[in-house]
Amino acid sequence: MKTGIGVSPGHRAILAVARVLLTLRHPLLIRRFMRKTGYLPNPAAPVRYHERMLWRKIVDHDPLFVTLSDKLAAKDYIRGVCPDVKVPRTLWSGADPDDIPPELLAGNVVVKTNHGCEMNIFVSGGKPDRAEIVRTTKGWLKRRYGISQHEWAYWAIVPRVFVEELLPLAGGEIATEIKVQVCSGVVCHVRAEDKKALRSRLFDPEGNPLPGRDVDYPREDQALEITPRLLDCIRQAAALAPRIAGDLDYARIDFLVTDKELYAGEITLYTGGGYSMWSNPAIMADIERHWRLDQAKFLQREHRGIARLYADALRAKCQAEAAQRAPTPTQLQLPGISGPSVLTQPEVVTEATLPG
Repeated sequence: MKTGIGVSPGHRAILAVARVLLTLRHPLLIRRFMRKTGYLPNPAAPVRYHERMLWRKIVDHDPLFVTLSDKLAAKDYIRGVCPDVKVPRTLWSGADPDDIPPELLAGNVVVKTNHGCEMNIFVSGGKPDRAEIVRTTKGWLKRRYGISQHEWAYWAIVPRVFVEELLPLAGGEIATEIKVQVCSGVVCHVRAEDKKALRSRLFDPEGNPLPGRDVDYPREDQALEITPRLLDCIRQAAALAPRIAGDLDYARIDFLVTDKELYAGEITLYTGGGYSMWSNPAIMADIERHWRLDQAKFLQREHRGIARLYADALRAKCQAEAAQRAPTPTQLQLPGISGPSVLTQPEVVTEATLPG
């Protein structure tokens, strides 16, 4: 898509100045972005997937993001917007790990903190012991998550530790997790993962497999087996995810898979810290096509002064790009992905060769 067509010279000038100012204001973040992706971003008028993630980090500070990033608050949010989907039960929560009831740690549970990612301790049969759990979680509670990647929504969360029921996930049978990418109510694709079997596969919302691999399981022999039960779970997750995402311009809705049903997991706003990758460029292009920045909170609210000039210019750019999105007869469609896509032979993409 050609950018700038249909945008007035005045708006283009404003966006150019904003690009310089945002780049100068966040030099470390820009340099990290370039190391990860191999190109200089436009943080003021993003087009590519990773640029949009960067814009979300430094410009679009929606207060709802704090609630959704808080693992405890997100449970209440999900219950409110989609009450017919289960969430794992919280057995205890508090500010001090020393207060965790000893009897909880004697069984099979998960001990987590609410203010970041990859802060989980799986307890089985009383192992690891209480002293190790308390020591580890106290360290997590002191940590301010998301600083290096500028994932600001985590910063305002009041850290707490909590104990959650350990679900009997269907690894080796169906999958352990299903993750749904949603843009403005549209499901772009679904990823099923089996952490027990170390396999995954990408699907469209109807359950049709998509070409391409993810970086966690890049080999073709790591493709998840397709079964009727898995496809039922895929379709169910694809139907539930937009209800949870609501009018968010972009979110990944995660589900945990048991033998009997799905449980809502997390709502992820900065997938892969903002640097997720897929082997087939058409997957990322589909997200870019459906991710409507004009529905982001920053462009939905009123501004004053310089911020108003910038918001008006970016809205004009979004409107001009929307007018260009009408498909032409010569464009092909990737099976299972809505909208026109250029079909490409999947190949594993490295950080230095990300598609533009």
